[in-house]
Amino acid sequence: MAFQILLNFFLALTWMFLSNDYSPLAFLKGYFFGLLVMFIMRRFFKHRFYLANIIAIIRLLFIFCIELIKSNISVLKVILSPKLSMKPGIFALETELERDWEITVLSNLITLTPGTLVLDVSADKKTLYIHAMDIDDVEQAKRDIKETFEKAIKEVSR
Repeated sequence: MAFQILLNFFLALTWMFLSNDYSPLAFLKGYFFGLLVMFIMRRFFKHRFYLANIIAIIRLLFIFCIELIKSNISVLKVILSPKLSMKPGIFALETELERDWEITVLSNLITLTPGTLVLDVSADKKTLYIHAMDIDDVEQAKRDIKETFEKAIKEVSR
C-alpha cells in the first residue's frame, strides 16, 4: 500500500512539472489522474488497490464510533439505574485473525469501548479473554464482536 501511495504522489508531482503549473490545484489534478492510471494498472500490483484499503479503514473507524456510542449508552443506563442489576463476566473469544497487529487492533478496539476489557491473549494467539461489565448473552456478545470489529479488520488486512 505504501508503494502505491508513493507512486501516486510521484505521478502527481510529474503532472505538475510537465504541465508547468505548481499550484495545489495542479497537484490535485495530477493526483486524480495518477489515481486513474493506477486503477487501470491495478492488476500489475501484488497487493490490492490502496484506495480499497483506505475505504476499509474509514469503515472500521465508522464501526468503532457506532460501537463506542452504543456502549456508552449501555454503560450510562447501568450507572443511572437506581438498582444495580449488572451481570459481569469473563468469556473467551476465539478469533480468526492471524497477524499480531490484527490481534492488537482487535484487543484495543474492544478495550476502548466502555464496559469491556481484554484481559489476556492466549499463547497461540487464537483466544482473547474478555471481561464485560454487563453481559446477558455470551454468545451474542461473541457474535457482535466477530460481525463488527473482526470482520472490519479482515477487510482492512486482506
